[in-house]
Amino acid sequence: MMELLSIEWITILMFGSLFFLLGLGLPVAFACGSIGVIFTAVLQGPAAVNLVSTRIFGLMTNYLLAAIPLFIFMACILEKSGIIEELYELIYQWLGALKGGIASATVLACTLLAAMVGVIGASEVTMGVIALPQMLRRKYDKFIAAGSILAGGTLGILIPPSVMLIVYGLVDNSSIGRLYAGAIMPGIMLSTLFIGYVTLRCYINPRLGPPIPPEERLPLSARLKLLGRIVAPGILIFLVLGTIFTGIAAPTEAAGVGAAGAIVLTALQGKLKWKGVIQAAENTLKSSAMVMWTIFGANIFVGLYVMVGGGEFVTDLLLGSGLGKWGIMFVMQGILVFLGCFIDWVGIIMLCVPIFGPIVRQIGFDPVWFGVLFATNLQISFLSPPFGYALFYLKGVAPPEVSTTDIWKSAAPFIGLQVVGVGLIMYFPKIILWLPGVLY
Repeated sequence: MMELLSIEWITILMFGSLFFLLGLGLPVAFACGSIGVIFTAVLQGPAAVNLVSTRIFGLMTNYLLAAIPLFIFMACILEKSGIIEELYELIYQWLGALKGGIASATVLACTLLAAMVGVIGASEVTMGVIALPQMLRRKYDKFIAAGSILAGGTLGILIPPSVMLIVYGLVDNSSIGRLYAGAIMPGIMLSTLFIGYVTLRCYINPRLGPPIPPEERLPLSARLKLLGRIVAPGILIFLVLGTIFTGIAAPTEAAGVGAAGAIVLTALQGKLKWKGVIQAAENTLKSSAMVMWTIFGANIFVGLYVMVGGGEFVTDLLLGSGLGKWGIMFVMQGILVFLGCFIDWVGIIMLCVPIFGPIVRQIGFDPVWFGVLFATNLQISFLSPPFGYALFYLKGVAPPEVSTTDIWKSAAPFIGLQVVGVGLIMYFPKIILWLPGVLY
């Protein structure tokens, strides 16, 4: 059958079928997996379907995959620990006196939280519960309030210990330690852009984000005492990132140390309950299963497509386009933005990285630079309607007066800032490459 179809027709049929099934509402994992199995049987013969299980088993035994449920479990435990609330209170008291200070405190708290958890759900939900009602009560503009939570929360998928970068490194065979080092400066840059935007808007129009009243501000001595609350998050960040960057532990071991550290810190605060541990384990199981099934399903789809010549077809198409290496890079970024509106990040990595990775190396770009650029671009997908995860996380905990339309509108300027961030790290690669060069 394969000799009767050109690679162009195979591409149209496979990706057309994929978007048709996604349009019907089928999850990415099962859409990719079913198409991969069916087209394997059609193009390679029924006997070739046996190779599918072999391919999946080889992926299942990859040691790096164990880091994903461990980091997710750490995030779930931290939701129960009270560390997040204490961290927010600390930053809130130090920045609340500024115009837009509560929104800036929210972004900064999300940034520090991102360095502990590696996923966005914990930041979006927790800040949505803690910070959003408080900002609305202070008469903050609801678009500034919701937007700061949305944008700050997405940093969890970029700043180490990012689960996204683990999956990317696994698929692209890149150093996760270098990816982690490269992601720190872009994460700080984006956080600064978000805080700068909020502060500028609120100083131009103070009604958008009034400061907290003087009578509610703690004296300097009390605020200095609050600084002690940074110790526990600092310990946890070192347990994870410090052990990776110093070479003491690989990402999987660091994830285990981080999960154990989260349990110990929660127990020391007297907030470790057996019911909370069970809920954290259940949430970890659900989230990890979603990620794993998507990895397996997309791996079947891409494995077949590359085997029938799809990788060479896309490479020849891009390299023969005459666009030059930067033109090709802009096309790739546009494809990622488009896919981000419809497919989750795991599916995008599994579909694009096996094809884009070799092209990036062939045209002379640093694979670590591209990996962090890839992750920065995919942050946009979490805020992009109609399927942006961050939008739904926040809507699930937002007060009734904040509608879905309000949340979508609040995301728009921060999507623009993320596009600016992507442009900056494309134009100034050292933003990514400087720290890996120092540490490695």
